Amino acid sequence: MELSTPLAFVLLISGLWSIMVWPVFLKRVLKDPQARDASGAPTRFLTTNLMMISTAIIFALATAVIGVRGLLG
Repeated sequence: MELSTPLAFVLLISGLWSIMVWPVFLKRVLKDPQARDASGAPTRFLTTNLMMISTAIIFALATAVIGVRGLLG
């Protein structure tokens, strides 16, 4: 399957955007008081968000790689 240049460019931009946005969200989650309980242990809030963010970053990297490969041919 071959991607057109505009579609590959959209995938690349989408992947890069997600790679830039999710780490900022992670920083906010880590600073949130709900992230740790009174003893400092991680809560379900933190665990759930870490899983969501890591999955989103993996998909973002894959999307960006597909975009680059589409641009390179």
